[in-house]
Amino acid sequence: MIYLGIDDTDVPGAPGTNQLARALAADLAGRYRCVLIVRHQLLQDPRVPCTTKNSSASLLLSPANGSALEPLVEQLRAFLCGKFVEGSDPGLCVTVTVPEPITAFAQRCQRELVTQQEARRLAGQHGIHLEGFGGTEDGVIGALAAVGLVAEGNDGRVVQIDAWPDDLAGPQDLETLQARGVEVRCFEKGTPVSSGTVDVGKHLRPNYRQNKVVLFARPATNLRSVPGECHGATCWSAVRLS
Repeated sequence: MIYLGIDDTDVPGAPGTNQLARALAADLAGRYRCVLIVRHQLLQDPRVPCTTKNSSASLLLSPANGSALEPLVEQLRAFLCGKFVEGSDPGLCVTVTVPEPITAFAQRCQRELVTQQEARRLAGQHGIHLEGFGGTEDGVIGALAAVGLVAEGNDGRVVQIDAWPDDLAGPQDLETLQARGVEVRCFEKGTPVSSGTVDVGKHLRPNYRQNKVVLFARPATNLRSVPGECHGATCWSAVRLS
């Protein structure tokens, strides 16, 4: 598996980092299969310059035909430089191994201020490719954090699953969600949901937990789009988490 992290790629009014991650996955298709794209929430603090909520994105890539890492980095560099928005401070992280100190650093990025120098020093110590593409290059902090968080397998909101389109909204049969690799769990109990219909809301946005794509849901009395279609605990409503 190849771990890829990007951050600080946008400015107000421009496509966000999640949208850029989707475009990047499409650009890589054929040579690299995008297994997941995950949004990670980092520290929200007035001292942290960010466009909206200080999130970064990770991509899990599966190489086709043993594609090497060096050509991938060149392709990523060309793509990100071509999409550079004046005023942004983009960063890129690429690696096939994520040691525990990287995950520990990533978790700190969710609780406290860290520096670009610390991110670069840590990446260098562990042989991880970390690069900035303009502005202050502070995006390297979130890019490294994204890699650490997704490798730990217990953080973030999933914004793309494999090559499935982002076309699910409103009430969905449990079987439809399972076909896309989504496990539905009861939010309060953490137990798997075995049957019924789930209102996923405006978009399907499950979470990445225990290295699985998990959609947490609460029992609902009816579905907003199809009143009376199901009853009691056979009808569920998705819970949106970071």
